[in-house]
Amino acid sequence: MTNGNQSTDGVQIRGSIPAIITPMLEDGSLDLPAFRKLIDWHIAEGTNALVVVGTSGESATLSVEEHVLMVKTAVEHTAGRIPVIAGSGGNSTTEAIELTQQAKEVGADATLQVVPYYNKPTQEGIYRHFAKIAETVDLPVILYNVPGRTVADMSNETILRCAQVPGIIGVKEATGNIDRAAHLIKSAPAHFGIYSGDDPTAIALMLLGGHGNISVTANVAPRAMSDLCKAALAADAKTAREIHLKLLSLHKNLFIESNPIPAKWALQQLGRVQGGIRLPLTPLDAQYHEVVRGALREAGLLG
Repeated sequence: MTNGNQSTDGVQIRGSIPAIITPMLEDGSLDLPAFRKLIDWHIAEGTNALVVVGTSGESATLSVEEHVLMVKTAVEHTAGRIPVIAGSGGNSTTEAIELTQQAKEVGADATLQVVPYYNKPTQEGIYRHFAKIAETVDLPVILYNVPGRTVADMSNETILRCAQVPGIIGVKEATGNIDRAAHLIKSAPAHFGIYSGDDPTAIALMLLGGHGNISVTANVAPRAMSDLCKAALAADAKTAREIHLKLLSLHKNLFIESNPIPAKWALQQLGRVQGGIRLPLTPLDAQYHEVVRGALREAGLLG
């Protein structure tokens, strides 16, 4: 499991990592031809790895069979060009293990494991959940802390404890709290990858020593996000800042409604996908169309 940006510190995946959307036809069925075209576009634009069927991939509304199919399709179509990270977490440890095992069987390079949601585990429960997955399935684990969605918030102490478990290789830090991220970067083992999960603060996290950005914005601006990550990871703050400011409106307005509603609509405007999305998510409200179009223009993606 490597890419062109592997470093001597042992962190194997770094750079721009889109949490790729799941293309759907207008009736909500999977659009695998569009998905394959998206993968080729991302690779051509400099994307370093892909997260498949994460939050942006509407994992909550895919069946287990569809979930595995999306990972399998990504693995087959990337054909080793970039790593495929399967979103295979859940709030049941047993089910997360089963889904992760299936992701491994179809060839995923790693798994993204969200903090269990709804049932609000303790810090000890969070640790045991992730440790059990890593001990049971031989597939590298990237933790995912997003308390705005899960309610449960994994502390830095728990993350650092998990970092000692063989097979747990990193964390997607989506709190947007840079002070907290800085302390994590300072204390984490050298081999442990720390990835932003918050586009507006990703530049700061990477300039502080983080390893990349698991991004929503990269869905629609893969070249710009790849260039931003490359600059930030090379400590070229001037270039990274210029790109970040150009993407600022996009970072904000891709969350004007719940992700991935605006991102899927934006990709439809760019001619990359059809307009399918599954309930309870709905298409972008018309009152926001011009706002998102404006963000695309500001980023240089629409004329």
